[in-house]
Amino acid sequence: MMLSKSLYTFLSICLILISSNNMLFSQPELPTRDKIADKYKWNLQDFYNSPNDWQNDYSTLDNKIKKIGKFKTKILESGKNLYDYLQFTNDVGKVLTRAYLYASLGKDMDLNNSEFQIMDDKMETIYAQYVEANSFFNPTLLTLSQKQFDDMINSEPKLKEYEHYLRGIFKMKKHSLSAEEESLLAKISPIFQIPNNTYSILNDAELPFPTIKLKDGSDVKLSHGRYRAALYSLDRDYRKAVYKGTYVPYEMLKGTYATLYNGRLKTRLINAGIRNYANPIEAALYENDIPVSVYDNLINVVNENLKSLHRWASIKKRALKLDELHPYDTYVTLFPSTQKSYTYDEAMEIALKALAPLGKEYIEALKFSFDNRWIDVYETKGKRSGAYSNSSGCGPHPFILLNWNNTLDDVFTLVHEIGHNMHSYFSEKNQPFQYSGYSTFVAEVASITNEALLLDYLVENAKSKDEKMALIEKFLIGAQTTFFRQTRFAEFEKITHDKGKAGEVLTSESLTKLFAEGYQKYWGPEMVTDYEEGLSWARVHHLVNYNFYVFQYSTGFAAAQALAGQIKSEGKPAIDRYLKFLSSGSSDYPINVLKKAGVDMASKKPIEQTIARINKYLDELEELMKN
Repeated sequence: MMLSKSLYTFLSICLILISSNNMLFSQPELPTRDKIADKYKWNLQDFYNSPNDWQNDYSTLDNKIKKIGKFKTKILESGKNLYDYLQFTNDVGKVLTRAYLYASLGKDMDLNNSEFQIMDDKMETIYAQYVEANSFFNPTLLTLSQKQFDDMINSEPKLKEYEHYLRGIFKMKKHSLSAEEESLLAKISPIFQIPNNTYSILNDAELPFPTIKLKDGSDVKLSHGRYRAALYSLDRDYRKAVYKGTYVPYEMLKGTYATLYNGRLKTRLINAGIRNYANPIEAALYENDIPVSVYDNLINVVNENLKSLHRWASIKKRALKLDELHPYDTYVTLFPSTQKSYTYDEAMEIALKALAPLGKEYIEALKFSFDNRWIDVYETKGKRSGAYSNSSGCGPHPFILLNWNNTLDDVFTLVHEIGHNMHSYFSEKNQPFQYSGYSTFVAEVASITNEALLLDYLVENAKSKDEKMALIEKFLIGAQTTFFRQTRFAEFEKITHDKGKAGEVLTSESLTKLFAEGYQKYWGPEMVTDYEEGLSWARVHHLVNYNFYVFQYSTGFAAAQALAGQIKSEGKPAIDRYLKFLSSGSSDYPINVLKKAGVDMASKKPIEQTIARINKYLDELEELMKN
């Protein structure tokens, strides 16, 4: 049985703060882990008492993986043989993922710890061996006819626990090739990765960012991080200078980026054609049984409601007292004087209160995670940056990594990661190993549902008008970036692939024009779209290296708003449905799992409910700003 390496949801958040006068302040030395109280650190003894115990598990894996080969010629002889193979690889997978997660978490606690680094490297190697050992399974299963497959499933009652998994593989039969053809494609597949790999090297390592001169005469060498941070700076001249300067290398290399984009587009078109899909979007969505209509529906409904984003643009322009609103003005806060500090202990109390609408079972599980060291809280010397939730799929429990800095963003990050953690916890508790993970389509739903409940709680308990306005602004910027922006990217992907399928060559000029037109359409008449914004198609990593991925940020955001609304308005019936959603893992296709929870992403309703929530907060903000 093939095991997905990513049985967990991973979210990396990197926050770079630059003061309004753009000065860098010296920071005290980061503490070492021994200076942090144990209650704020992971307890890896939940896995193993010591690395020696890990070594005992690791030492068994090589021999067990070698034994997988004995099933190769026998799995289709009987339903029992097939079941025995699935059980054996499942058991190996459980040991593998636990050992993998232990090594990975240990490494992330201190990237300078060579012992855990070596362990992690070993797990990378043995995971690849596990995948290779199981590579025969899917092609072998697909040699069956539909009748032979059904007879095999029905011949062994124990196979029922794997039926959804097996049918998910078998549904790919009509889009699969012969064993010889699949082998040939596998051999040349590295060629298909050339656009991705080249883009990553160029964009992340070799892009020749310029040095710009600021008003005070100082020089700043630009980078991706400084670009992102500058967009939040209160100094408009600085924002503009960094924004303009960042796009200089993209303009210089736009022909190269266009070649890479076209290369990626053509590989998708070729692969879709070879495998008999109608288009690359269907090819990307088919495995998870997501209709293309879900993708199209998102774009269509958002386009019908762009006035909400236009209205947000108008509010920002007025509040910032600007003659013209430019792309580099869209992230800066309208309420800079409302910054508050939050300790981690205060944030835990806020989380428990904000998430109380999710019911007793959820809150008890959350309290248990707080009390039993599921969260590694503080930044320490050598610790990995960002934040994530990580799970093995088979225990001991999910883990959260944070780097706490006492900000409101940290509170939202905590609640976001709790969403992922509880999703993994309930799935692992209620599903067998093969269904304990969940698809990307639903991965962000639980985390954003938590954010929605947190926002409602904080707005309802705001101590001042300014604090309330700042919180509403936080939601609206989230809607701007996660809902509207990602839908715009999804629309750009669809248009460019349709043009490519029609035989049109997409030049750097046509890509830039198309992207700028989309930006102007989404933001509306108050926006002055700079030429540089048109070049963003080259800067956005997901548009080249991910395959019709970004729409899931928007659908996840919409599903979460709908679920949060139901939980608040319906109470227990909605809570029960939601807990079943959290407990479903991958035991059904994501559209069906969400539908059972009360959200039909194949309909307009969740998108429209999200627009209604955005409009509600726009109304409230405008009313508050009048007084």
